[in-house]
Amino acid sequence: MKLFCNGDVYAPAHLGRKDVLIEGTTILRIADHITGYENNPDCKIYDCSGMKLVPGYIDVHEHITGGGGEQGPASRVPEAMLSQIVSCGVTTVVGLLGTDGITRSLENLIAKARALQEEGLTVFALTGSYGWPSVTITGSIEKDIVLIPPFIGVKIAVSDHRSSDPDAAVLIQAGTDARRAGLLSGTAGYVTMHMGSGKAGLHPLFEALADSDIPISTFLPTHVLRTPELMEQSAELIRMGGYVDATAGSDSEKVKTSAEKLFSLLNKEGVSADHVTLSSDAFGSQPKFDETGNCIGLTFSTPEWLHETIRLLVEKGMPLEEALKLLTSTPAHVLKLDHKKGSIETGADADLILLDNNFNIDSVFAMGKEAVIHKTVLMKGRFEA
Repeated sequence: MKLFCNGDVYAPAHLGRKDVLIEGTTILRIADHITGYENNPDCKIYDCSGMKLVPGYIDVHEHITGGGGEQGPASRVPEAMLSQIVSCGVTTVVGLLGTDGITRSLENLIAKARALQEEGLTVFALTGSYGWPSVTITGSIEKDIVLIPPFIGVKIAVSDHRSSDPDAAVLIQAGTDARRAGLLSGTAGYVTMHMGSGKAGLHPLFEALADSDIPISTFLPTHVLRTPELMEQSAELIRMGGYVDATAGSDSEKVKTSAEKLFSLLNKEGVSADHVTLSSDAFGSQPKFDETGNCIGLTFSTPEWLHETIRLLVEKGMPLEEALKLLTSTPAHVLKLDHKKGSIETGADADLILLDNNFNIDSVFAMGKEAVIHKTVLMKGRFEA
């Protein structure tokens, strides 16, 4: 058992000073004061005075097997390491493929997801890649999601010169397959739409929604901060009841720009953090193309910019309880994990972050296990030094 005392709890709603008791992987009790465990040798007590206790972050878009390749084989980004993820406060991850759906295989993605699960994270994955017809294990999006954990949805690329330029009919087919599979498997069953800066924007999705009966929540467009036009379309989708995913910056300067754009999106009429998630796109490539489509540079990001984005949003005046939704309760809702992930409540998984008085990540607990303590990473992969 573990007892967190005197923490300023954000669940993400602000609960104020509370004690939180966890047993094994689960939050057992939350109260103003929990006593009787002081001399219990089976209970470790953490004094959280001066700290904020918040839910572990959920990163819904992470290339855990690495991405890249747009400048040839030498540009393939390395796989994620466990310590790189937990040190950033991320305790739940959705892994997926990127541009490369050939040398970065779904088989490798499954193995990597299971490895990270064995090491202490909660990990899900998406079948598919950029291209259409979608790459799969079984030959079917639906069968992949129903029969192969940890698949819970499918990835497709839209409005991007690297995509297969899917139209409304393709999105209807992908959405139908994913939704039906989600119903049969008891998973989220959704479609992540990589959005490029192409001319079509979200228009294929609007056409698909108009021409079908697929629930709007089946689709999650990502990278929606790319252009002003895409941001306006994203706001329109949210007003219709949909959800979008914003991507954090990939370095110390880009994170400021992305936070400004995200703050602007969240302040548009009819838009709230209840319909926007934030993800890292970590370990995927960040290529730069010239006006003729030639790749002239490539880098990659890590999850470290997620927490920095929350910090920047709060500095701009966004209440912490609202900013935290982007990485906690809203992605939990998208993944159909309400009351299990992304919240501090009785019965939820014990995924927790302690923030120090300077708003830095001090400690992280993944499914009740110590992942980071006082900025020292304890949870590492088998082959990490």
